[in-house]
Amino acid sequence: MIVADEVLNFPDPVYGAQMQDSAVPGLAAEGRIVITYEEEPVTLAGGETITLRKPHYAVADLGYGSMDPATTLSPRVAPAMIGLGLIEAIHEADILANADPDDRNGDGISGRAALVRDRKSGTVTLGRFGWKAQNPTILQQTADAFATDIGISTPDLDRSHGDCTAAQSACLRLPTGVQARLGPVEAPDPVLGLVTFYSASLAVPARRKASFPETLKGKRLFYEAGCPACHIPKYVTRRDAAHTEVAFQLVWPYSDFLLHDMGEGLADGQEVGLASGREWRTPPLWGIGLTRTVSGHTFLLHDGRARNFTEAILWHGGEAEMARSAFAAMPKDDRNALLTFLESL
Repeated sequence: MIVADEVLNFPDPVYGAQMQDSAVPGLAAEGRIVITYEEEPVTLAGGETITLRKPHYAVADLGYGSMDPATTLSPRVAPAMIGLGLIEAIHEADILANADPDDRNGDGISGRAALVRDRKSGTVTLGRFGWKAQNPTILQQTADAFATDIGISTPDLDRSHGDCTAAQSACLRLPTGVQARLGPVEAPDPVLGLVTFYSASLAVPARRKASFPETLKGKRLFYEAGCPACHIPKYVTRRDAAHTEVAFQLVWPYSDFLLHDMGEGLADGQEVGLASGREWRTPPLWGIGLTRTVSGHTFLLHDGRARNFTEAILWHGGEAEMARSAFAAMPKDDRNALLTFLESL
């Protein structure tokens, strides 16, 4: 079924696709996530030492018996929602033009397109949203969030009991929010469409200090380190975009929206569609300098293990090893300039 793009992967037969560590009254939580960290020191040019924290994940107090031995654990930090409509408006051909799965140009970068099934059209198309590019459209990503994250059914995904499995009979016996006068799902039209439109309309923040000398120096170093090989700076959105507000715009997401092998250090062992356990979609960098302002923290990467930009860069491996090594070899002043550039995005 995965080969046929019918499913992205197989959920745990008891606990489903997502571990729920809380529950409504009358139900037991599925479990409690336990995180421990192993410290890994990294020495940079000039003798500065940075300590990375390597996470280890487990589940305690399982509420419904043992998990399947094949089930993998891979926590997620929710990706920023800014600029989604602009990303959706980039022509598929412009993204596919950067794919080089066989590394024919020999630069060590072999981005792969994530091809997934669009539930609405039934066709296999380019995935561009989510940590492993598992969603082709904002609509599908929104419907998945409704169903899996909060257990609300929509016309796109009719799962009123959310992520409860057949093994969780008590959950399946509970009433849902379906109201006959509104139709067969809990969030009928136009709810899904309105939330999707809102998600697609969140703007990208303006750059800060973009023309400052330190920022421009950092930009040059960003390019010289080879970062734009994956974090492709700019695109022009398509003229025939579904919404004229996002059509034919020059945008700067700093991503190729392709899958890359990021090395064993970041591997989660979890296959999602075509993405292997070592592959991740290049995340856009726009707005990343406002992470603390918006989220109240600076935790980065898919599971928040990196506490700042420096740690996030040092976790890069695999196809990004050369860029990571270039950063680690820079004098401290140059590293700080590159970080200033990232802060400006």
